[in-house]
Amino acid sequence: MSNAVTLYTTRFCPYCIRARFLLDSKNVEYTDIGVDANPELRREMMEKSGRRTVPQIWIGDRHVGGYDDLALLERQGKLDELLQLVS
Repeated sequence: MSNAVTLYTTRFCPYCIRARFLLDSKNVEYTDIGVDANPELRREMMEKSGRRTVPQIWIGDRHVGGYDDLALLERQGKLDELLQLVS
């Protein structure tokens, strides 16, 4: 799969870890943008998403939201379909 999946994360956030684990379990390649010590990247994330919390996840141009939103797509059986659109 392509790097059309983007995550804004911090290193030790449990929801960020879960999001990476879920995507890794599906062999999805993604761009992981760490905002731990970079206020500019955090500001960029907040401007793009309208949210302050991590992770913030995009699949292609679609802002999925955070881990709970990603997990909901998985439970609904919609995540694989969405990932197919960007592979």
